Amino acid sequence: MKGSLLISLMLISFLLFSFEKAPDFALKDISGREVRLSDFEGKVVLIDFFATWCPPCRASIPHLVELQKEYGEKGLQIIGISLDRYPLRKLPRFKEKFKINYPLLIGNEEVVKKFGNINAIPTYFLLNRKLQVVKRYLGYREKEVFERDIKKLLFSQEKQ
Repeated sequence: MKGSLLISLMLISFLLFSFEKAPDFALKDISGREVRLSDFEGKVVLIDFFATWCPPCRASIPHLVELQKEYGEKGLQIIGISLDRYPLRKLPRFKEKFKINYPLLIGNEEVVKKFGNINAIPTYFLLNRKLQVVKRYLGYREKEVFERDIKKLLFSQEKQ
């Protein structure tokens, strides 16, 4: 019993301290302001790589809006990174239509490479308060999946 408890504690400590730091980036938002990932250190961050034409991406936006509304004041920051071809033509209307309440950034090839060559959308990265990648999600997810993982990070005893 003591042996398995010790192994479990070692595994947990390994997992807690072995997260890889997310690559920093500087991208423009739809108003032309530069936004850096490092600006959000101290917050739990969910990055959404998406495109306006992608049906699963569009389906997830209302979930992300709800999560930002419910947990933003508790330390969550959602960031959308558009991989659209002509983002400045599409994003302002898209933001208005979906009532998006989080930053929408204009992605580029560099940020796609930094995050491991995103080859499917939507792709999401959940980061802890130290901006370390805790989880990667490929494809559409229900709100409850994100919410469960976000709450673990937001309300854990130790502010990760």
